[in-house]
Amino acid sequence: MRLGIAHHFGWAVAVTAAADHTVVDRRRIELIEPGLPAAPVHHEGGPHLLHQKGEPVDDSALAALVAQVQAAVTRTASAALDELAGALPEPIVSMSVRAWPAEFPTDIAVQRRVPYESRADSVMYCQVLARLAVERGWVVHQYNGTTVEREAARILGDQAEMVLQGPRASWGPPWSKDHRMALAATIVIA
Repeated sequence: MRLGIAHHFGWAVAVTAAADHTVVDRRRIELIEPGLPAAPVHHEGGPHLLHQKGEPVDDSALAALVAQVQAAVTRTASAALDELAGALPEPIVSMSVRAWPAEFPTDIAVQRRVPYESRADSVMYCQVLARLAVERGWVVHQYNGTTVEREAARILGDQAEMVLQGPRASWGPPWSKDHRMALAATIVIA
């Protein structure tokens, strides 16, 4: 089974497909425990006053908050992935997540500045998910969210519409852009 993830802050769409691209499972999974900020760098430590709920936090307080959120994401996402894997008829062999820059800064003081602060939280989710996949023995693939559907359509040729849009008819709604992206991500690895 191939697992494709289209994540957002605190949750993700997970689509699992067989090698022939048939959707075997689709679900929303939670990625963070309730009560924690889903985007700590952007909302708590970023430069935009619109997002801040109070006085800006200093670098050490933000680093502590990010560590707390990352630990919560690890626990929550791990449980969600285990539940998903346990519900499938065959083992997961790979997981595809959105790509992140290889040289993305790890220093909180840098992450909280433009242009990094708008991507730091997303990168954290992708990195945690990738680490959890590796721990489970799954191969990790990264995909470009902007082009993945086009790439999958090119690979599928005449079958593209049936494979990428067909699950809406067989599974019913929702079958959104996130679902198509996650499915496409399982296709472009071949």
